[in-house]
Amino acid sequence: MTEQQSPSGSAHTTLVAGIDTSTQSTKVRVTDAATGELVRFGQAKHPDGTSVDPEYWWQAFLKASKQAGGLEDVSALAVGGQQHGMVLLDQRGRVIRDALLWNDTRSAPQAQNLITRLGTPERTGEDEPEDVVARGRQRWVKAVGSSPVASYTLTKLAWVAENEPENAARIAAICLPHDWLSWRIAGFGPVEEGEDAHLDALFTDRSDASGTIYFDSASNTYRYDLIDMVLGRHDVILPQVLGPRDSAPVKASPAVAGASVDGGCIIGPGGGDNAMASLGLGMSVGDVSVSLGTSGVAAAIAENPVYDLSGAVSGFADCTGHYLPLACTINGSRILDAGCAALGVDYDELGQLALAAEPGAGGLTLVPYFDGERTPNRPDANATLSGMSLANTTKQNLARAFVEGLLCSQRDCLEIIKGLGGSVNRILLIGGGAKSEAVRTLAPAIFGMSVTRPATDEYVAIGAARQAAWVLSGETNPPQWNLKIDGTETAEPTPQVYEAYVKARG
Repeated sequence: MTEQQSPSGSAHTTLVAGIDTSTQSTKVRVTDAATGELVRFGQAKHPDGTSVDPEYWWQAFLKASKQAGGLEDVSALAVGGQQHGMVLLDQRGRVIRDALLWNDTRSAPQAQNLITRLGTPERTGEDEPEDVVARGRQRWVKAVGSSPVASYTLTKLAWVAENEPENAARIAAICLPHDWLSWRIAGFGPVEEGEDAHLDALFTDRSDASGTIYFDSASNTYRYDLIDMVLGRHDVILPQVLGPRDSAPVKASPAVAGASVDGGCIIGPGGGDNAMASLGLGMSVGDVSVSLGTSGVAAAIAENPVYDLSGAVSGFADCTGHYLPLACTINGSRILDAGCAALGVDYDELGQLALAAEPGAGGLTLVPYFDGERTPNRPDANATLSGMSLANTTKQNLARAFVEGLLCSQRDCLEIIKGLGGSVNRILLIGGGAKSEAVRTLAPAIFGMSVTRPATDEYVAIGAARQAAWVLSGETNPPQWNLKIDGTETAEPTPQVYEAYVKARG
């Protein structure tokens, strides 16, 4: 049964909706609140690019909601969204400029400058540049859990302040993609001159706020002094940070979200996509998800804040009141896209070629930093393919090198999390890249342990729906929904492959 062919809920079924506003599209999953089973589904694409008018997200939400059969019978909803994207609003609630998304790296110089500014010696005296950078990273991590890289919202705000001062002067509120879409769904939006735009009704949650690097999730407070550092003022509105099961403020008659529902539609706080996916997977302490989407993400659940003073791991919060130490690569499943393009094959053919080669690809090693990289932080890097000879440069070895390069980049993330004392008892492999047979087969060999494969599904949307059901229920804990497992992959470890990768990336 496909998602579009799923039956509607019965008259006795309480329905909730999980909304995923990702980089590529908006997805709406209407769900049975008691069981988590899919009822209806809709999806609408977003435009390409790293700088996007948020109005496209609104239009995609309307289209996806219609495709999902509407939301009139939905009792609660929540939004999971791509993290870090910067949405700037003026006093009338109008978007000032296109949102800069997480994968827009133009603010890399500003990120480096922010590190240097916080690392500058507090007293006069000589100081080596590397000491300034190391000290700066440590101070940022201690302040907000993460050290600046181009992905984070504050660096993008700094870029606007430096390059578009006229836009910076108009900023009345700063929010994130999930914040903005939730606010619009709750019935708010741009108003005419002299009217109240209700910017104070903007809301978010700890998980998404923790990805801005102007929010400290350990104390649950915004750092307005860091806003002041880049903007020269801090008289801006930031979304109120709701608790994991708090309901959001809504207009008396929301424009879309279930105005015809008896008693209205409750809206949950929502959250960042990685935290929502962990909620959808039902992850607990000791679980690590490796998600192979546009980006590659290794995320663990921790009971306490995690501080990586090197800045490699982001000290995010999750959607339940815990923490989500996370290491993210800019290059995820698109590495497979590049392999397909280079060899002129489709995904299945790429996988067949890769599985026909021996571990180590005959000595070929791909370091897959096609769009620069975030872990490690090399925004100006390019991909490299090394170890080529006349004997080993075959289609099979090339395909294997692309798959191994993807998995080794994620092994880097896992090793960093382990190095911080994080327990890795179970790896959950998800995302579009996990559909590749070669990726599934080689993952346990590269990671050095078995890999659990949840059924392919929309876990961000499931997590958002689960949160909506949680808020609706008023219970202390989220509802227990079954996680469907397709299987567990095992393989003989191939540590030599990762060792060669580490040597090649330097």
